[in-house]
Amino acid sequence: MLPQMVDAQALARQGEYAALVRALLAERFGRQPAAYVHTYGCQGNEADGERLQGMLAEMGFSLCDDPARADFVLLNTCAIREHAEDRVLGNVGRLKTQRQESNTMRIALCGCMVQQAHMARRLRAHYPFIDLLFGTHAIHRLPELLYRLYSTDRRIIDITGEPGAITEGLPLRRESGFKAWLPVMYGCDNFCSYCVVPLVRGRERSRTPRAILEEARGLINAGYKEITLLGQNVNSYRSEGWDFPRLLRELDKLEGDYWLRFMTSHPKDCSHELLDAMAAGAHIARHLHLPVQSGCDRILREMNRKYTSEQYLDVVRYARQVMPDLSLTGDVIVGFPGESYEDFRETLALVEHAQYTSLFTFIFSAREGTRAASMPDLVSHEEKVRWLQELTSLQEGIAAKRCAGRIGQCERVLCEGKGKRLALMGRTGGSQIIEFDGPEALIGHFVQVKILQAKNWLLDGVINEK
Repeated sequence: MLPQMVDAQALARQGEYAALVRALLAERFGRQPAAYVHTYGCQGNEADGERLQGMLAEMGFSLCDDPARADFVLLNTCAIREHAEDRVLGNVGRLKTQRQESNTMRIALCGCMVQQAHMARRLRAHYPFIDLLFGTHAIHRLPELLYRLYSTDRRIIDITGEPGAITEGLPLRRESGFKAWLPVMYGCDNFCSYCVVPLVRGRERSRTPRAILEEARGLINAGYKEITLLGQNVNSYRSEGWDFPRLLRELDKLEGDYWLRFMTSHPKDCSHELLDAMAAGAHIARHLHLPVQSGCDRILREMNRKYTSEQYLDVVRYARQVMPDLSLTGDVIVGFPGESYEDFRETLALVEHAQYTSLFTFIFSAREGTRAASMPDLVSHEEKVRWLQELTSLQEGIAAKRCAGRIGQCERVLCEGKGKRLALMGRTGGSQIIEFDGPEALIGHFVQVKILQAKNWLLDGVINEK
């Protein structure tokens, strides 16, 4: 079934609202007002943030990097863990006095955290100084929402529970001139028992191949060097008879000097066909982010992950068979409800087998509305912290050994900016950070770097002049 699309007429109507807002702002301020946008969370949120900034620029705002100088503050929120929500609420609280003392400042919250009904109720009741609240499904209607806000000077709350639609053609302001996010699908149908994403992002829906290829071609022609394909479960992409391996192969055929990356992959959908497409690709980075979450089959069943630890390791083995130079990264949740230390030791064993380049580790965070939130959890937070430290220590040793084995090799690196210790920093095709000396003119370009030293997962190198 084709996903619901925001039609051209509805999009044109948002353009009309943008023009009305621009006129209202010019009359009210007599100058160009400033907007500050801060995005929390995943790369999908960052892609949304670029579109939010694009729409704000179209409405006449300049964009600034300091909320104290902003007339409009927009926080694009994350709900994946409690810590992310606490950060948002803490930052909002710090804006309260400034909002109360300012005649011009308006504050808005949007995104995944706001899409949750219980959090929307909390924000409505306890944060009256927030002027605008809207969820993930209303992002494309930002011009309409701002028109209502500025034309009435009344609080606006729009938390629609309708399924999300795909919107093509929104203006955007990319954060980088050489690295780009390219969403290919939205939502998730997996319903992992701990995860709130399907509740706040809706069910899976994929963009058309034509729209994706056109956007990618435009990015390559504009000189972008790295394009990351995004989706809550990117390898479940399905549109017009295309699956993700076919999409990846067709994107790889586009002429130019660029890397393709993608995330995030679900192990149950990481097929041999997909790995073969990666291995055969001329532009596809040899990096696979493959969250495992646990190495214990019982816990995986409780998580509703739909694979076993052995099936996961089979994927890893095949991936390394067809791509010996593959860099593998993953996610692990520590202390899932009902997990024992013996269960956790099975995760340690899997990590030892998988030999990750790096690993993102988290202590379980209960999310209201998910099945895991109501599961009995008898292990103390302090014990979970000890488990996390044990896992971190194991992974640091693996990373140090793997990195040390690469000393003397020459890598193609995309130079991304200034380094902390050496002049420049960049990432290898395997997404490892490497620092080296060189002129700032190299930023945004590929360069050959010889690895001289390894510091856990960080590398030091020197430009290879050959």
